[in-house]
Amino acid sequence: MLFKGSIGRTDFERGDYETLIRSIREKLWPLGDDVRFVAGHGAQSSFGRERRANPFVGDDA
Repeated sequence: MLFKGSIGRTDFERGDYETLIRSIREKLWPLGDDVRFVAGHGAQSSFGRERRANPFVGDDA
C-alpha cells in the first residue's frame, strides 16, 4: 500500500517489506508521474510526488 509520504505496514503476518517496495517501484511508477491516487488514509498525492519525496520508495531511497 502506498500512502502520501509513507507505505503500508509490513509487520503483519505474511507482510514482506522488500516485496512491497519492489511492487510499488515496478508496478506503480511505470504508470507515470501524473497519476494521482487517494490511499485509504490521508490526502491525495501523485506517483511523481511520491517518487520525489517519499522516504520509503522515492528515487533517493
